[in-house]
Amino acid sequence: MVVLATKLYVEGDARERSLDSLRSLIGNEIGELDVEFDLSIRDDDFPEVSLEGEDAVVAENVLREEFGEIVDELEPGETYVGTLESWSDEGFVLDAGRPVEIPTDELGLGPGSPTQIRERYGLVQHLPMRFVYGGERSDGEGEPSRLADEEQDRLYEWTRGDGRLNVNSATRAEVRATLNRAGHAQDYVTVERLGLLEQSVICTEGTDPPGLLASVGEYLPAELRCVVP
Repeated sequence: MVVLATKLYVEGDARERSLDSLRSLIGNEIGELDVEFDLSIRDDDFPEVSLEGEDAVVAENVLREEFGEIVDELEPGETYVGTLESWSDEGFVLDAGRPVEIPTDELGLGPGSPTQIRERYGLVQHLPMRFVYGGERSDGEGEPSRLADEEQDRLYEWTRGDGRLNVNSATRAEVRATLNRAGHAQDYVTVERLGLLEQSVICTEGTDPPGLLASVGEYLPAELRCVVP
């Protein structure tokens, strides 16, 4: 059994579509292995995948690598994936099966408040992010948690391209269909999947991310954030 570090937080028809999408994604990753899987959603919105078959252990490792894993116990100094839950002047709070605070000084993303950093890098709520657990204790002792080096590198890289439009609350297929329906098929290179319901539209050279947001925002019941190089 493995708990995937990506959330399913939409309701109604969108929830069913998202479940179907996740089943397809899991099938694409482990479909050639000798394994059967059962998918359920925990009360905290994280998907739980139970696996049976000769290749169950291999399948678990494949899913951990692709999605990250929510674990029962966090070990100091180890890297995990949590989803962006909230932000304040003190820093970010990631949900890794429990709240993990990343102080502003440990974000490693340049100057500014957490809100300004979120705007600069187009960080939508529930975005899966890698962090190094510091081992905070209730008495205040221990090292603070921090964003992992690979996460900092990924976000810095976003600001060096031709711009992005990041979206939550929609599957990759839904975002692509919306862009095409709105007449923007030529304005993006691809839609990169960041999580089950978090996507990044990679713009073509000359496409204005804020302009794209203004054009498609009314069609997507989602949070949208631009990355402007």
